[in-house]
Amino acid sequence: MAMAGDKSNIPSLKAFFDSKVAVYNQVSFIKDDPICIPHLFSTKQDIEIAGFFASIFAWGNRTTIIQKSKELMQLMDNAPHQFCIGHEESDLKKLLAFKHRTFNTTDLLYFIEFLKTHYNANESLENAFVLSPDKDPAARLHHFHQYFFSLPDAPLRTKKHIATPIKGSTCKRLNMYLRWMVRKDNKGVDFGIWNKIKPSELICPIDLHVARVAKRFQLLDRTNIDWQAGLELTQYLKTLDPKDPVKYDFALFGLGVIEKYV
Repeated sequence: MAMAGDKSNIPSLKAFFDSKVAVYNQVSFIKDDPICIPHLFSTKQDIEIAGFFASIFAWGNRTTIIQKSKELMQLMDNAPHQFCIGHEESDLKKLLAFKHRTFNTTDLLYFIEFLKTHYNANESLENAFVLSPDKDPAARLHHFHQYFFSLPDAPLRTKKHIATPIKGSTCKRLNMYLRWMVRKDNKGVDFGIWNKIKPSELICPIDLHVARVAKRFQLLDRTNIDWQAGLELTQYLKTLDPKDPVKYDFALFGLGVIEKYV
């Protein structure tokens, strides 16, 4: 296989990865993936909020992620947008026992307060991700991080749940969420309900599984799995499809997690 940046075998590699995208980018993929949570809803705001929580919870066992996400949606009366903007103080009591790994009540109550504040002034959560004056992906996510924690008395402990490139994080879960909201095709998996961010501006979500596959095919030279690794991988994927590089997340994830290719 060619080294990252070496375009000598792109046609054969593109054909292989396109075939894997075709296998996994279809409706049958949804039920076993956290993206099934926003697919429970039909209105834009419910999809945004359900997807946001599911993506933030998306580390560890996928079955547990889905179970805990469904549990939270049920606690929010399966109407997350209405719950966030219209809840009374007494409605929050039923949330006090909720926990997913290190995400606890303090974190959840702040998330809901942020969403209430945001949606009282905005029609879509997309506006929170386009605060940066430029289209640089790192600036976009850093501005989101600053905005998310701009409410008074934002808990310090909650900041670990919203990553920022400034600290070198891969921002895997936020990049995955953006893929869900931004990518547009007719396959029925990603939603494509946001229009202010282009698919070409997305960064491929990268974790240990994706990085192993990328290194197996020599698409990635960087040793550390960090923000720069995500940029490097995405830059290579743009040589396969400059308009929609992140569609190859389906191939890399499928090969690494489902097929256990490496």
